[in-house]
Amino acid sequence: MGKRTITVHHVRAVLRGAERAGVDTVPLLQAAQIPPLLLGDDRARVTSVQFARLFRALYRTTQDEFLGLSATPSRPGTFAMMCYAALGCPDLGRAMERGTAFYGLFDGGPKLSLTHTPTEAVLTVHNGLGADEDRFLAECVVIIWHRLCSWLTGSRIPLHWAEFAYPPPPHEAEYGSLFGCPVRFGAARTAAGFDARWLSAPLVQDEASLDALLRRAPFDLLTRREYDTTVAEQVRRSLAQALRASPRLPSLTVTAARLAVSPATLRRRLERENTSFQQLKDAVRRDAAIAGLAEGREPIAELAARLGFSEDTSFHRAFRRWTGTTPGAYRVRAAGHGETPSAASSGTPSGTPPPPAPAAPGANPRQ
Repeated sequence: MGKRTITVHHVRAVLRGAERAGVDTVPLLQAAQIPPLLLGDDRARVTSVQFARLFRALYRTTQDEFLGLSATPSRPGTFAMMCYAALGCPDLGRAMERGTAFYGLFDGGPKLSLTHTPTEAVLTVHNGLGADEDRFLAECVVIIWHRLCSWLTGSRIPLHWAEFAYPPPPHEAEYGSLFGCPVRFGAARTAAGFDARWLSAPLVQDEASLDALLRRAPFDLLTRREYDTTVAEQVRRSLAQALRASPRLPSLTVTAARLAVSPATLRRRLERENTSFQQLKDAVRRDAAIAGLAEGREPIAELAARLGFSEDTSFHRAFRRWTGTTPGAYRVRAAGHGETPSAASSGTPSGTPPPPAPAAPGANPRQ
């Protein structure tokens, strides 16, 4: 419970390269236990386990680290060699410079640069990566580099901002939570900024830890959110942990006390991040509901009660508001693909963080 779900927009985007290559993606979706019909609903979401299966299936099918999304493929092992090259540097700044230079050797790959002032460092992606019409690959480059840097230093590196050289997509609300910082579209470049002092941070990883990371990369780096950089993320994590223990989620006052701030301060900080305590509660329940329906056999009535809904009808109304379908219809779609829930791979990392969901009219979860 508490695993974040992933918007269907990202599912569509990650399939584009294989589709352009003439690959029949329906069997890949079915193997990942993602109902193909979900791709037609803009409100649909999938679990991180489902997305992990799809991502890995696409990697095996395309034999391309860019999943066919760039004009030029990246052979398997390229990212690993870049990591090994960067690992020999004494600090993060030189590791980033070596890594950006490494990818500059390949036509069609990401053209990156690292610039900095005394106070701020900026990683810039200078090209649109060819056929990446959804900009999924360009966004992944920023995310993976940021989280790789955090992993290399063994510390959370908060981003100051992220900006993108294209108009806001329909799923714009995803990005603040995804990057953990203010996000702007329609900018002159695609880039992200962070405190320049991190450039002098020593690397704390070695080849043994890198080998372990590479067994899960790049998916872990793309989806793990262990470096909470926003108040909303801290609140969401606290609520998800509470929901594991009880369907009665803590109040704003209780949660504020756990975070050592006043309720008014917590409310203001969430407002600055364009969300609210109630929206985060709804998002936590929504993601737990989707995970329970997609990967478990728990009766819907029991799932509703476990998530804090006093009546089945309240749960049905809320779920339809969140996803555009009913709990029963979602379970039927997810169950018809041959692989049982027990066949899911264990240890799958948390998914891309979703935006806070609006409160569902008629929903009546116990507080």
